[in-house]
Amino acid sequence: MNQTDGAAHAASARLVVRTVAVDETEPLIPRADPRHPLVWMRRGEGIVGLGEVVRIETSGAHRVEDAAAAWTSLAELARIDDRVGLPGTGLVAFGAFAFADESEATSVLIVPELVMGRRDGRAWVTRISLDTGDDEATDASGSAEVALPEPAPKRQVPRVAFTPGSVPPEAYEAAVAEAVRRIDAGELEKVVLARQLVGELHEDAGLRATINRLAEDYPDTWVFAVDGLIGASPETLVRVDHGTVSARVLAGTASRGAGEASDRERALALAASEKDRAEHALAVQSAVKRLAPHTARLDTSPEPFTLQLPNLWHLATDLKGTLGDGSSSLDLVRAVHPTAAVAGTPRRVALPVIAELEGFDRGRYAGPVGWIDGGGDGEWAIALRCAQVDADGTVTAFAGCGIVHDSVPADELAETVMKFRPIVEAFGG
Repeated sequence: MNQTDGAAHAASARLVVRTVAVDETEPLIPRADPRHPLVWMRRGEGIVGLGEVVRIETSGAHRVEDAAAAWTSLAELARIDDRVGLPGTGLVAFGAFAFADESEATSVLIVPELVMGRRDGRAWVTRISLDTGDDEATDASGSAEVALPEPAPKRQVPRVAFTPGSVPPEAYEAAVAEAVRRIDAGELEKVVLARQLVGELHEDAGLRATINRLAEDYPDTWVFAVDGLIGASPETLVRVDHGTVSARVLAGTASRGAGEASDRERALALAASEKDRAEHALAVQSAVKRLAPHTARLDTSPEPFTLQLPNLWHLATDLKGTLGDGSSSLDLVRAVHPTAAVAGTPRRVALPVIAELEGFDRGRYAGPVGWIDGGGDGEWAIALRCAQVDADGTVTAFAGCGIVHDSVPADELAETVMKFRPIVEAFGG
């Protein structure tokens, strides 16, 4: 069965979904599956999934479009009893998509058997099952009496020793220099180049401790785990909630200072940097251009602001608007991915340059990651500060930088080291 047929087959499943409120105060991440975690959290709120009822897999240039169509069909057939009515209740799927059309990595939407969620001080549990046609069994599967897994005791993070991947530091600097040459020659304005670190996971403790470390150290990011893709992204690709659409664009980076005065100086220098502001403006223009056709109104922050993370500063712009065409969150994901923040400008030129100069398959790095509900609403981030954990224990971490005409190869390499820090530390580095 090819992947398009697989998506169509998954979309024909009939699901029974029931969400009920619960009194629950325990943190959610310690309840995640240590081997196959499904997590979407920010500031202690979000959803954690257990088990797998349906998996939709797609690939190629139409991977998001095919997944969106399959999801719409699946949601239309589902019997949903949602007694809470918050973002993340009812029928949901966790998703992760490959960055490039030609990637060998599959893109997935995973519908769990059990979803535990918390938002705005309220907690809930959703049970999802296949409709067997037996009303008595169906009613039982949706029972409010749900046995939740006990939180796991806190563990030490697994220790992974990372080494450079297929692009060692000197090769990365050479790639940056070549990109600057092409930019100066007028071939393009910006291109994002990434590199890898590779390690091996030997321990049996699973991945909960790694995810928990990311959530504790980077609470203001989207902490995610979907099909082995684990990370803490500061960048909202798109969020749709009852007709409102929002996004956060990040481009332009500086390291944190050693003390309060130094830290403030670095933030001010970033805000005033012509290089970083130019790079940021390209990313914002790209996002606005691709979202505007789907909105009745779209506003942006009047000026970029400095976003503080534990290890660095970013220039950031928030976008917020009203949907004008009934698009689902996946429809908007398809419209905006890949953004200039992770690809470049113009996109049609930047993508082949990335493929040539990086020399490796990004997989799901810098692709969309998040969740969608039965009505098409959802939250999607760009998979940054992340690693892919394969079934054989291989851990591949990624970090990239936006290259513009005055980029300095050694500085860009140093920036990747900063951006690797969250995931390297989360694996005990």
